[in-house]
Formats: sequence, structure tokens, C-alpha cells
Amino acid sequence: MARTTQMSLIELMTLSEDISNVVEYLGRKGSFQFQSKKHDFSADKGGKSVSNFDRDFLDNLQKARIFLNIDDLDSDVLVCARANDKDREEAARILNAVNDLSDRYLKQTDEVTRVKNAYKEAMAFANLKVPYTELEHLSFLSLRIGRIPAENIDNLRFAVGNSAVIIPLGNDSSRIMAATSKKGRFALDTELKRFGFVNMEIPKDFEGIPEDVIESLKNQVIESEASLRHLDEERSNFADTHTESIHHLLAAFSVGAQVFDIQNSLESTSMVYRLTGWIPSQETAVFMKELDELTEGRIAIREYLPTEVPSVIAGEEQVPVKLKHGKFISSFERMIFSYGSPLYGTIDPTPFVAVFFTVLFGIMFGDCGQGLVFLLMGILMAAKVIKVGGWNKFAPIFMAIGVSSSIMGLITGEFFTNETLLEPFAMWVTGLFGEPHAPILKVMPSSDPNSVKVIFGIFGMTIGLGFIINSIGLVINIINKMTQKKWGSALFGKIGLAGTAFFWYVVVFALRVAFFKHVPSAADWVIIGITLFFAAFGEPFERLLNGERPVIENGIGAMVIGGVVELIEVISNYLSSSISFVRVGAFALAHAVLGFIIHMMAERSGIIGGALVMIIGNAVVVVLEGMIVAIQVIRLQYYEFFSKFFNETGSEFKPLQFHYGNK
Repeated sequence: MARTTQMSLIELMTLSEDISNVVEYLGRKGSFQFQSKKHDFSADKGGKSVSNFDRDFLDNLQKARIFLNIDDLDSDVLVCARANDKDREEAARILNAVNDLSDRYLKQTDEVTRVKNAYKEAMAFANLKVPYTELEHLSFLSLRIGRIPAENIDNLRFAVGNSAVIIPLGNDSSRIMAATSKKGRFALDTELKRFGFVNMEIPKDFEGIPEDVIESLKNQVIESEASLRHLDEERSNFADTHTESIHHLLAAFSVGAQVFDIQNSLESTSMVYRLTGWIPSQETAVFMKELDELTEGRIAIREYLPTEVPSVIAGEEQVPVKLKHGKFISSFERMIFSYGSPLYGTIDPTPFVAVFFTVLFGIMFGDCGQGLVFLLMGILMAAKVIKVGGWNKFAPIFMAIGVSSSIMGLITGEFFTNETLLEPFAMWVTGLFGEPHAPILKVMPSSDPNSVKVIFGIFGMTIGLGFIINSIGLVINIINKMTQKKWGSALFGKIGLAGTAFFWYVVVFALRVAFFKHVPSAADWVIIGITLFFAAFGEPFERLLNGERPVIENGIGAMVIGGVVELIEVISNYLSSSISFVRVGAFALAHAVLGFIIHMMAERSGIIGGALVMIIGNAVVVVLEGMIVAIQVIRLQYYEFFSKFFNETGSEFKPLQFHYGNK
């Protein structure tokens, strides 16, 4: 059984002139995790704030990218070099050009807005036939031009009566011109104010007859919008020719900004920086060689085993856990770490999880056609034809469950809920071993007396599978405890050797009685009793072998009561752990029944209706039932498998990596 990756603690002492190159190397390497919380560099330097110029460049480049409508980098982890002087010159040139273009674009946008607003205001006077200037120099009339809520116009007219004239302007009934005598202007103003009138000044550039002004402004709108479109084209062309450069600069300055932040937070003197962190032991030789070459020998490196690290010995720090697998197995790692990290040096459960998840899902979701959908999705996700957020990394899982579901579908004879299409295959396979029949295994209940036997056989098979999964979890726990030299925990307790022996013997005993007509003997009851006793009352023995004192922690009375409670828990725990896997068979049966219902509905809905039923029905099954089955499989893993050995959690290995945007 594979264990977690062996780790080493590395101490680096490097000169200030090399620290940026060293930090950049560590981030690009992606295999170095800082040992502890980094120091506040600004505090070490008397609290002085140091500007991160690369971050300033990055922020400005992001603004430029947004202005140019360039897509953001489709990347998370960055492995490029940090920005150099050439990059800074290129960034400055691009930013100057973008700033100039942005200023011109903003001014032209303001001009378009101004001209459009002027045109809109001018339209309010479209029905006037006199020059605007003459409106302000009338001898006998006072004019008021402005806006008023449209629903108040009739009330205003009633209020002013014959003392004033209210004239709507343009098509917008909210704009009016009110005219009265010079003597009546104060009374008019009072009424206008009462009804929510807002005065509107005639713009100074409104000279001449309204029709001429409107035509002139209309032409200005056309010209200004054309100028804006020209700037849009210029922006688009600039974006097309500089997208690659901007993407490169975004990545480079993102790395540079992070290098600076990390460097600025490290423990240091004016000349020397000290870094400590964990790396996989098998990488230390190459790691040291490359750092020595990078700094031309200006670096001191020391390697420590976990057993040599004081904080680890004292229990103040956990050695980070790294799991190493191929692409398929590694896609299941997140399932492990979502529950918790294994302890350092213990057995890596990921390969077991990968196998159990794939097999259980296939049994519960047996349909060849629907399985092929999962397989195709996985292939398309792996090829990045389909991009679903951060789900693409789980493409191998989709392919695996697709294959397992398809295989189970071939056995049960289901292809998109149809039970006849795969009959030739079933007849051929079964004919190799005897009388041909289809399907190979009929899960769907029927009037056939053997149907019930098959169903119970499936339930029995899933319980047996549960026994295997539970047993592997118990064995992992025993080996882990022995590795940690916790002999008491390995031998005693419900998940130690005593509990395992009780579980195994009871299962074997029950099978002998049920299938081989075994008559229970005294030896059977003695073995069951002894194993159950040490499983339930094993705490004092466990503490004794583990070197814990006192052996009986809270007195004999408390020990007896705790043992009785533990005895009940041991029996109920193993019973529920076994029965829990019945749900696997139940879901397999439910899937078959649901497929049968969809197929029957399709047959009774005509050609077009049947096609729709098949498409919608299978889509619902793939999405909704697929999610439900996945949740149930994960539950079985967490509650039945992990609970057997995941009684302590470690610390996940999270190496330094440069993330775009410093996510």
C-alpha cells in the first residue's frame, strides 16, 4: 500500500541580491511550502511602506485590458518569468498609447452626449418659428420655459386661467412654455412653482430659428457619432495587435508583484534572507543543484528529516501531506482533502477511493447509453472542448464512471432505458457459457419467480462489497497505527485488531450458519465474546500499550459504563455499516424501474412524443439521478470507509505557486 510522499524541511540562507530570483524559482517550481507564517518585512524595516511597482503596472494593465475589451487570461497557475526591464518599457509604451486613446475616447463620448442632449433640448422648441434670441427681449410678455410633470399641466392651466398661456413644446408633454404679461409674471411664477415647474435656460449656442438649429445639431450628432465609431475601430485594431503582448505582460507583472510581496514579508537582515519550507524528499537533490546554479553558489542549504524538526517532535507542527498519482487517481484527491488530509506517513487511501467510487457508481447507475454520455463528457472536458469552471480537472472521473456505467448497462441490457437494443450482445455472451438469454443479468422485477432471487442476490452482492470496503478501511487503520507505533490503538478498540476480528468472525460465522448449516459451538461464542470484549472494553489495554497514564482514567465504574456503551456501539456500528450498502442495490433497482417507466411512456406517446419523452427523460436521469447517485457514493465513502481510519487529520501540502491575479 502506497504511503504519503516523504517530505524534508529545507532551510535556505541567501543574499539580498539573489532573493528575487530565489523566490521566483520557488514559485515556478511549485514544490516548496513555507514552514510557518512569514514575517512582516515592513515591521523589520521600521514600518516603512515599500511600493510594489509591478503591482501598479498590473493594475494599470488590467484597466487597459478592460478598456480594450480584451479577454482576461484563461489561466490560474503561472509558470512564466517575472517582468524585466524590457517588459516595463513595453508596458509603459502600451499604457501611454491606451491612455491617449482613452482620453480621446472619453472626450468624444462626452461630446456625443453633449450634442445629443442639445439636440433633444432643441426639439422642445421645434414648433417655434422665431429666433431663440428674440424670446429673451420681449417688451410686453414674460416667458417661462421648462419642465413640469405631465399630469400637472391641466391643473396648471386651470389655475392660471386667462392670465397666462401654457404651450406644450415638442412631442414631450413635460416641456412647456408659459407666457403672461409683465405684470402677471409673479403670479405665474407662484403657480408654476406649486405644480413642480423646473426652469430651463435656453443654451447660448441656440442661435437662429429652431428648425435651423435642430438641423445643425442633427448633423453634429451624426458627425460626433462617426468620430466615436472611428475611435472604436482604432481601439479594436489596437486590441487585435496587442492582445498577445498584454496577456504576456499581465502574467509577467502578476508574477513580479507576487515575488515582491513574498520577498517583502520574509525574515531578513539588510544582507541575508532566511527561508524554511517543506519539499518532497525525492526532489531535494535537484532542488539544491538548481538553486546553487541559480545563485552561482551564493546560497546555504540544509536539509532536515521530519524527525529532526523540533516543532514536529513537540507536536506543534504537522508535516504537510502530499499525494502522488497519475492523472486518473489524482482526480480523486480533492475528494480526500475535502474530508480531511491523511496524517503524514500513513497509507494513501486515494487509489481505494478511485476504485470504490467507480465501481459503486457503475452498479447504481447501470445504463450503457447514459454511461456513454458521461464518457463523452469526460473526453470533451479533458480536451477542453467543454469548459465548466474548475470541473475540467475531474474529466477522468467522468470517463471512469462512464465506462463503469456502460459495462453495468451491458450486463443489465439497458441502453438509454431501452431493454431490447442490447439483446444480441447478451445472447452472444451468454451463449458462450450455456443457454443464450437476454439480458445477462435482469435487474428489473418481473413475474418470473427467479426475479426475486436475483434482486436478493444483488442486495447480497452489495452487502458483500460493503464488507470488503469496510475491511480495507479497518486494515488501513491497523497498519497506520502500527506505523505510528500506537500499538494499543492498533490492537484494541472497535476499529483496532480486536474490533476487526469480531467483525470478520461474526460475518464468517453467519455465512456458515446460513449456507452450510453450521451448528454454533462453544468455541464460536468464546471467540466472539473475547474479540467483542477487547473491542468494547479495550481502552485500559490501549492506554497501557500507548504509554498513557493513568491506565484507568476515571475509575473502574466509569470504565465499566463506558465499556457497556461502547459494546452497544460496536455491534450497532458494524451492523449499520454493513446494511448501509443495501442502498447500492436499492439504487440499482430504482434506476432500472425509472428506465422502464420512461421507456413505457415513450412507447405510448407516438413517434414525436415518444422521442421527446426519451430525450427529456434520459436527460433528467443523467443530470438529476447522476447527481444523487454521486452524492450517495461519496456518503458511503465518507461515513463507512473513511470513518474506519480517518480518526486524525493531517495538513495538506500547499506549495508556493504564482496564481494569476494573486488569487
